[in-house]
Amino acid sequence: MLMPLALFIVIFYFLIIRPQKKKQKQHENMLASIRRGDQIVTAGGFFGVVKDVKEDSFIVEIADGVKARLLKSSVSYKRSVEENDAAKAPKKEEETAPQETAPETGSEQ
Repeated sequence: MLMPLALFIVIFYFLIIRPQKKKQKQHENMLASIRRGDQIVTAGGFFGVVKDVKEDSFIVEIADGVKARLLKSSVSYKRSVEENDAAKAPKKEEETAPQETAPETGSEQ
């Protein structure tokens, strides 16, 4: 009679609790790795550059001359160098795509 209850607890642990703890630990490690000059994205969707690191918060520049103090827990993720390069680099297809010319108006008889 206790076997189904024990099985339910084990399944609950491996499917819900363990992955959530793992994700929380990864988020804490990411927050600990953020340094001055890193680009971050907040939970509200703001992109910014870390200007100063406090004990429980970050001073983030979200626009030229606009600084905001954010709690560390409100940072969703740190943007990587690859993401920044990919966003700045033009796509290869656009560079090599042949340009279409508009048909000339006029009579060609």
